[in-house]
Amino acid sequence: MRRFGFRHAEELSDADKGPEVGTEATYRQWRHEMVSEQIIRRGVSDTRVLAAMARVPRHEFVPASLKEEAYEDYPIPIGSGQTVSQPYIVAFMTEAARLPERARVLEIGTGSGYQTAVLAEMGADVYSLEIIPDLASRARELLARLGYDRVHVRQGDGYDGESEHAPYDAILGAAAPQTVPPPLLNQLKIGGRLVLPLGHGIQHLTVITREPDGFVYSDVMPVRFVPMTGKSESE
Repeated sequence: MRRFGFRHAEELSDADKGPEVGTEATYRQWRHEMVSEQIIRRGVSDTRVLAAMARVPRHEFVPASLKEEAYEDYPIPIGSGQTVSQPYIVAFMTEAARLPERARVLEIGTGSGYQTAVLAEMGADVYSLEIIPDLASRARELLARLGYDRVHVRQGDGYDGESEHAPYDAILGAAAPQTVPPPLLNQLKIGGRLVLPLGHGIQHLTVITREPDGFVYSDVMPVRFVPMTGKSESE
């Protein structure tokens, strides 16, 4: 990660060298820099979100060959044509969800499990759906190994949501449908928020709030996510 700006090692004094690449001290340092330089500087201020981002070991959620890039501000491929979103987007979406204490959250698109872990670090009970079987299995095993026992990963089509555990305080989507799947709207609590990218090609991150008399839509920013597959493809 930060290696790109370093002088050659022979030019550094022992005091300059800092922690060895690949050590836990290095990853903690990179997380601190990620939060301060990429996330706080760009406007995310929720202290619970910032604390969660500082704790989750993002390097565990990317391929071993890309660990040194884990805390850079861009998406990283995780196989099967999928990516783990850039840290700023994860933080922004988490803040936009406005999670209450001990929230019940539905996540659409588990991927490697990184966003899942951030939500769990905030004290949420997370129900996460991943349509690709191999990714669902790997994320489930990794989250269990890291001790995230309040997450529930299931292989399935996110278009349908997870009605068994509805209603949810928040629903976050990491894949873009063309239009909002009706089941997701129906599974929100009154006052709950749905945060997901919408559109194919040109996409907009959208926040939808369920109110007693309907839904309020707010387009937040242009984004680029993988498209939602499964039932969404027939729209």
